[in-house]
Amino acid sequence: MKKVRPIMFVGTGSDVGKSMLVTGLCRLLQQKGYTPAPFKAQNMSLNSFATPDGLEIGRAQAVQAEACKIDCSTDMNPILLKPSGKNTSQIVLHGKPIGDQTIKEYFLGNNKQQLFEEAKAAFFRLQEKHNPIVLEGAGSISELNLKHRDIVNMRMAQAAEADVYLIADIDKGGVFASVYGSIALLEPWEKKLVKGVIINKFRGDVSLFEEGKKTLEKLTGIPVLGIVPYANDIYIEEEDSVALQKKNTTVVNGLVNIVVVLLPYISNYTDFNVLEKDARTHLFYADDPKSISEADIIILPGSKNTIQDLLFLREKGIANVILEANELQKTIIGICGGYQMLGKMIEDPLGVEGTIKTLPGLGILPITTKLTTEKTTVQCSFTFKKYPETISGYEIHMGETTAKNAQPLNYISNQPEGYFQGNCWGTYIHGILDHTIVIEDLLQNFTNTKTSFDYTAYKEENYDRLASLLEETINIDAIISEKHTIS
Repeated sequence: MKKVRPIMFVGTGSDVGKSMLVTGLCRLLQQKGYTPAPFKAQNMSLNSFATPDGLEIGRAQAVQAEACKIDCSTDMNPILLKPSGKNTSQIVLHGKPIGDQTIKEYFLGNNKQQLFEEAKAAFFRLQEKHNPIVLEGAGSISELNLKHRDIVNMRMAQAAEADVYLIADIDKGGVFASVYGSIALLEPWEKKLVKGVIINKFRGDVSLFEEGKKTLEKLTGIPVLGIVPYANDIYIEEEDSVALQKKNTTVVNGLVNIVVVLLPYISNYTDFNVLEKDARTHLFYADDPKSISEADIIILPGSKNTIQDLLFLREKGIANVILEANELQKTIIGICGGYQMLGKMIEDPLGVEGTIKTLPGLGILPITTKLTTEKTTVQCSFTFKKYPETISGYEIHMGETTAKNAQPLNYISNQPEGYFQGNCWGTYIHGILDHTIVIEDLLQNFTNTKTSFDYTAYKEENYDRLASLLEETINIDAIISEKHTIS
């Protein structure tokens, strides 16, 4: 198979669909016999994933690796920023936290040159094993006040000797200005790297944009290589918190209503995607006490700052609603940080999350958590409750939880994990709700209807559908033509 130059998708702005298009291209290249791998030098997200070797990367790159049909690794996302406080993020380098910085310190400080060297080294390691590397940029390529410190867009493209393709979201409006302006603001060396433009999220008859395509090409001197329809019927896991703005927010009649409490530092909300697809349930996100009280099942999700989110529950009156729901024997679930909040006490003697050293939890489960500086990141296989089937998930947390009276929810290699008490259970395991036996157990008191939904098969089907869509709507041959191969 010919060696193809690295391919990089950059954007006119955030949320233009870069992650999704990289995912689709990864699957399409894999189908064509290549051995692609994704790469994003720096990612900012509270949705992360544990690699097989027990390290942490952004969820989007794990999804893209899955589309490539390969295991994910930290070389695919060497730098991950996880917002952990007001204008503060935890910096994860090669899968391990190296400290917290304010956003100002990170983006305007002097340490990014070393991080850039680390990112480049990760890219070249990945390139030795895969062909081609499909890179993803971040935000806009034309942030003039930040670009000289940028390590994820055009400087990374230059270091990787990548062919760059600019993605524009036509659904947002102003596509001509955003494309022309983005390119006009590039320096000459940057513009030389841009080989094509892709218009994304087009609604209606694509032929109506033929004149617009010619106009863009005349304005920029760069070919428009594809017009991709708004594919809201294709499911790819989202990692950006922008996606939360599109979620359901209230109850409906006739279904099992499940609320995920919308915490300020909510993390790994992909834990609940399967419940969104279940025809028996209505999943919604809320931070309104009244809406939460109306749900049949309450879920406390993961959190990047458990103590601040626990304070939030009390300030908003949500804590009282959850305690009242527990009195009424409603089903209550806590995952990761949510599990910690359900306990008697959270202790932070080392100041991992801030200045508060101890804070009472909701007191529903007889557990106590001590936050630690060491982060647990591991994939795991486990059994759930009384069921014999072995299922899988992953842990990402900075804390150790002990139980007064052991009533484990799960067993990992015969070791107890989590806690189960009547109507309430908690666990550190992300992805636990991806499995049919867990979903059926959760819903057994609400419906007699069963489901045979296979989440893995569903994701695979949608990767293939996305690949087919891109093959139909993007000039893939131009992207991987002979002139874009490495001699």
